[in-house]
Amino acid sequence: MSTSILLIADTHLPKRAKALPDQVWEQVDSADVVIHAGDWVDLDTYEALKSRSKRLIAVWGNNDGPELRELMPETIHWEMEGLRFAMTHESGASTGREKRMDKAFPDTDVLIFGHSHIPWDSMSPAGMRLLNPGSPTDRRRQPHCTYMRVTADDGALASVELIKLPPRT
Repeated sequence: MSTSILLIADTHLPKRAKALPDQVWEQVDSADVVIHAGDWVDLDTYEALKSRSKRLIAVWGNNDGPELRELMPETIHWEMEGLRFAMTHESGASTGREKRMDKAFPDTDVLIFGHSHIPWDSMSPAGMRLLNPGSPTDRRRQPHCTYMRVTADDGALASVELIKLPPRT
């Protein structure tokens, strides 16, 4: 049986946008697991995602205050579909990231992170997949706001898809 996963990060609500895009909420409603890699900024977004998600896995980011930090860890590890996952908000500079993360997260098959708002999909020298979904609300220097849809199945990521959101009106 495969598991559908929605990856989001850096929502920064309500500072960067008033709400998550409708397209993201549709994905929340259909995903088996919603994963948020930090920088929520407000408690309302966390509570809304928690109530609408079948399963929510989350960490806090550098812009999250004490009330959010009490609800989730800075780093989390879990297993799903025969894969060993880890997630943290910040993974440091892009230069040398894969080697650094191999050292920081041994025995991990998939590392999810946020912070940069820049989508990332790479493989470390040790074979760990590194994924950053970008941000669905704040594109920063990127051409689009983004999120990722992932399918995990029987010890592998069967698909990883970066979704580019249309410009906000």
